[in-house]
Amino acid sequence: MIEYPILEKDATIGITAPSSGVDVELHDLVKQACRRMESNGFRIQCGETVWTQDKAKSAPAKKRAIEINGMLQDESIELIIPPWGGELLIEILEEIDFEKIKPKWILGYSDLSVLLLAITLKTGMATAHGTNLIDLRGEYSDDTTAMWKSVLSTKSGDSILQNSSANYQKEWQHDNPTPCIFHLTEQTDWKTVTNKNEKIQGRLLGGCIDAIRHLIGTPFGDVKAFSKQFIDDEPVIWYFENCELPTTDLRRSIVQMKLTGWFENCSGIMFGRSAANQPVGNYMIEDVYQELADELRVPIIYDIDCGHVPPQLTFINGAYADVEVKDGTGTVLQSFK
Repeated sequence: MIEYPILEKDATIGITAPSSGVDVELHDLVKQACRRMESNGFRIQCGETVWTQDKAKSAPAKKRAIEINGMLQDESIELIIPPWGGELLIEILEEIDFEKIKPKWILGYSDLSVLLLAITLKTGMATAHGTNLIDLRGEYSDDTTAMWKSVLSTKSGDSILQNSSANYQKEWQHDNPTPCIFHLTEQTDWKTVTNKNEKIQGRLLGGCIDAIRHLIGTPFGDVKAFSKQFIDDEPVIWYFENCELPTTDLRRSIVQMKLTGWFENCSGIMFGRSAANQPVGNYMIEDVYQELADELRVPIIYDIDCGHVPPQLTFINGAYADVEVKDGTGTVLQSFK
């Protein structure tokens, strides 16, 4: 059985940087986000790693691990959010005491998805792939991003529906923030390989493919054991987002996942919008999706609201999802069962 934490209105939120911390010149962004969370009734507990960054990480692995282990084991903390992602979270996995984690949400994306997926696979506790702290500093959140609170407040046994966004952000303009942080100028269009409407059902697993692919073959990426122990071998819907990989590297990663058995009992795969996916020669991203559909014989949905091209839905690793794509729009109904 999957264990679902629940977020209460007056919850304490732990802010820690298990991957990248924040350079001094950007500290005000964190402070703005913390004030915004406090204005919404949350209590904030901020760790030391948030305020430092050196050699592509917030702090040495031991220090990062000690800090996040403390928050993971603290019963008074109901939610952990990092300031943002980074590069080297994988260094701390062997230091995480998975057996002592208390029920709580961990929310984020990018490099944090390494920790999210590892925790769900090892413990059966649901984790949340969605917005990070920095993107919650605005006067308000767009409708898609704002759903994170509703999703994390859903009780075990209940369901929550999310809709695809109306518009997405084509490019970041960090020096020109809007009241909701993002510049949502482009019309959202969820696509399918078949160019037809699709419906898929199954347990959600996924994250940033650049990062989670490195769990393959480790004790933290045992999908078969998770499927048997926690979801009774129910079908799995994978969701991926690509931060930086060209088409060939993405293809290699997907093939490795297939060869290691990650796609056994897979009912469908979803890919987020991406500013990467650069073609190699005439090998296009659509070719990657088509080959995957041909090999697995399951629906492939792409350009969904997930990842580094915001806004994004809040996907719960371990939740049972009913996904439907119809005429370019999408719905995701997640059931906490």
